[in-house]
Amino acid sequence: MKYCRFELNGSAHYGLVEPVAGNDEITRLLLQPPQDSDGDVEGLPSRRMDRIPLAQASLLAPVQPSKIVCVGRNYREHAAELGNEVPQEPLLFFKPPSSLLPPGGTILRPKVSTRTDYEGELGVVIARRCRNLAESEDVRPYILGYTCVNDFTARDLQNKDGQWTRAKGFDTFCPVGPLVTDGLDPWAGVQVETRVNGEVRQSGNTKDFIFPLNVIIRYISQVMTLEPGDLIATGTPKGVGPVVASDVIEVSIEGIGQLRNPVADR
Repeated sequence: MKYCRFELNGSAHYGLVEPVAGNDEITRLLLQPPQDSDGDVEGLPSRRMDRIPLAQASLLAPVQPSKIVCVGRNYREHAAELGNEVPQEPLLFFKPPSSLLPPGGTILRPKVSTRTDYEGELGVVIARRCRNLAESEDVRPYILGYTCVNDFTARDLQNKDGQWTRAKGFDTFCPVGPLVTDGLDPWAGVQVETRVNGEVRQSGNTKDFIFPLNVIIRYISQVMTLEPGDLIATGTPKGVGPVVASDVIEVSIEGIGQLRNPVADR
């Protein structure tokens, strides 16, 4: 199952994405938001539409979360490259929903920052309300699907402030997309790559998570209630670095596709 969110005739819609002659196309309009499906997107009511190639659609961010929960330093080599110790338990922070940006949208560098970094990550979309999960409880039924995330960061402000709210929270600092799919197995290993102007800067695999998804989701659920549609960004591999205006960032995850966003100054 794959779905996206897109604009059609001036309105936002969710659409079912299916392969047609080797290319992804939007084939049906979903008549309810996928987060209302309790994990069964294929069971949602839908209607036929004139097919639109995904590459030609006016895509929106495929998620509308009440909150975006991020996991910091979830790859050992990324923690090391920034001179940080490996965390002993998941390190959590938030990005506000106002930071969401669709595929193709322009990331705007704020004037108060002199260094802004890309961080390509696997995103997890929550399927149903999730609270106080037991150690023995399977987390998979709580996962609606997976998407690409760019946890864009004002690195100088992160270091200056000592906490991460401002550095991670500017408008446009959370590109997400291009779609959501349930056809991945992060426990078996999913490749996450980031390119800047076509050059590979990050290449990591979810097999190298310090804290796998079952640990992450159970840990978060002990702190806060996860609601349907909430987004978890699972951490970035080594290779983060600065970008400037006119650069183009592409986060690619096998089975999902490519999240591409240009960068500009405010």
